[in-house]
Amino acid sequence: AGCEKEPSSYMWIYILLGNMLRGIGETPITPLGISYLDDFAKEEDVPVYVACLHTIAMLGPMFGFLLGSLCAKLYVDIGFVDLGSITITPQDSRWVGAWWLGFLIAGVTNFLAAVPFCFLPKSLKKPEEDNNGKTSLDYSAVIMPCIFQSQLIYPFLSDFYTSLKKVLSNRMYFTLLCCSVLQFSSFIGFLTYKPKYMEQQYGQSTSKSNFLIGLTSLPPVSIGIFLGGLIMKKYKMSIIGATKFAFIMSFLGYTIALLHFFVGCENHVVAGMTVSYE
Repeated sequence: AGCEKEPSSYMWIYILLGNMLRGIGETPITPLGISYLDDFAKEEDVPVYVACLHTIAMLGPMFGFLLGSLCAKLYVDIGFVDLGSITITPQDSRWVGAWWLGFLIAGVTNFLAAVPFCFLPKSLKKPEEDNNGKTSLDYSAVIMPCIFQSQLIYPFLSDFYTSLKKVLSNRMYFTLLCCSVLQFSSFIGFLTYKPKYMEQQYGQSTSKSNFLIGLTSLPPVSIGIFLGGLIMKKYKMSIIGATKFAFIMSFLGYTIALLHFFVGCENHVVAGMTVSYE
């Protein structure tokens, strides 16, 4: 009992609030950015622009893994202790990398990248040939800082429930939503556990595992998204054609993913986990 003590640090609250604020700031980029592109771009060019948007969104985690790999090589108390007195290496199980450094670098980068958004025009001149029979809601004004004005906030809150109910009652959208939840759930699990699996099974350091994940897993996804946008533009797919295309690609992807069941290593012998202590 003398060895047990309750954790007394509440730093996790700061991390929780920081991630919450980051999520609030990042969330509008995708839905409102896509609406902005859809409102003011030619209809045949929208798939390519959206693909570029998602491709860049996938490159971000890749650079994040590479940055995490670099930070993991640095001792957690860098700048506060004499590094010459550190006797352990990143290969040691007691090593803790400078995980907090990535938040500072990414935070400053995000702040600088957000500045140009303040100069986006509220509306652009729509291409004349793109307006034939096309009705599109202009969401672009919401992107601008005037979103914080009361005349936009209050109507949004009052109509939110009605809009949400209408959207979720759309069978096609609800099916797509369920499909996306399942896809991203598996993808997040893959990214979460694969680095740790590489550490345990192949004896790699945290730094090298993050480096390999960022370099091998995410670029193919980015390339796939971009090529999908180009294919949709070239063949001018309708929503039915895009659905068939997505189904075929997803089916092939899941079929290839089944090969993971046949590739792997035997579990290590760990007392108390895979074998008894006796």
